[in-house]
Amino acid sequence: MIIKNGLVFEETGKFQKRNLFINSAHKITEEPVEGDSHVINAEGLYVIPGLVDVHIHGALGWDLCDQDGEGLCKIAAYLKSRGITTFCPASMTLPIEKLEKIFQTVSDVPETSDYASLAGIHMEGPFISPQKKGAQKEDYILSPDIDIFKRLNESCGNKIRIVTIAPELPQAMEFIRTFSDKLSVSLGHSAADYDTACLAYKAGANHVTHLFNAMPPLNHREPGIIGAAADSPHVMAELICDGLHVSPSVIRMAFSVFGDDRIVLISDAMRATGMEDGTYELGGQPVLKKGNRAVLKDGTLAGSVTNLMECMKNAVSFGIPLESAVKAATINPARSIGSSSVGNLSPGREGDVLLLDKNLDLVQVI
Repeated sequence: MIIKNGLVFEETGKFQKRNLFINSAHKITEEPVEGDSHVINAEGLYVIPGLVDVHIHGALGWDLCDQDGEGLCKIAAYLKSRGITTFCPASMTLPIEKLEKIFQTVSDVPETSDYASLAGIHMEGPFISPQKKGAQKEDYILSPDIDIFKRLNESCGNKIRIVTIAPELPQAMEFIRTFSDKLSVSLGHSAADYDTACLAYKAGANHVTHLFNAMPPLNHREPGIIGAAADSPHVMAELICDGLHVSPSVIRMAFSVFGDDRIVLISDAMRATGMEDGTYELGGQPVLKKGNRAVLKDGTLAGSVTNLMECMKNAVSFGIPLESAVKAATINPARSIGSSSVGNLSPGREGDVLLLDKNLDLVQVI
């Protein structure tokens, strides 16, 4: 395939007008394949990598925690149709036996062009703080446990890519030191102070779960996880850009403080995404969706109902440069889960490509 004359998003984070080549093995190549007659004219279009969402719970009425492979495939199909070509479904705080069975279903999503590629699991809970549980169910919260984690990871064929923990809990530091060289350890759903968070980052944690949400706010005398992450250059920070979880002003501030190399846009989308208003469920708790807001009975935000493509477009509308927003939805999330095959359009990478018009509306998913 030859994609001609498009504005191609480079690994440098800049756009360049040029041709892009994809071979029969679906890999991007430096030169066109001899005799390739499949040509797409992308004149006037942006050519960017498929988006990578490393924190999404569900969509179209389905959720990873339904323990239903068919439902997970429907989520993957929905995501692909919206330009999200790689994803990490996120779990909730549930009984360990149930999580084992849930994690086994990730193998039910086949590698096919009909679906977004499932890169692994984001294990969000149960190793979190009751004080900052958000929409998670307190009954099943546990302190970080090395043996339990190994058991859960084995149940999915070692496909956990991110695990969220509260570093102030007992055994948290030992947990971080044990697993930080194998996957991303993310601080979140935590009441940790600055010093504790810094110790966790020095121990090997390298990620923040939905920055600003489910953690103490940034205070000039108590900077907490947010300040510790800003002071730790290796740490990448998730940001929900639905316009509700974080204000546009603070989104601009986050990009300014962390730089566009370290922000990872996520959707944190739950099952009501793509659905009409009504009552849904998240982690065993009822959630009311009205418009672009999803809340528990007490008004707590319960994930978002916005997909990552809309989040990226929101970021641009909030004043983030297009190049930075694209980077935060492609290159950065891929890097945050250690993926070297997706997230940019360099030779040898997967040929996951989006064509967008000047309004950033999706024209084609390849």
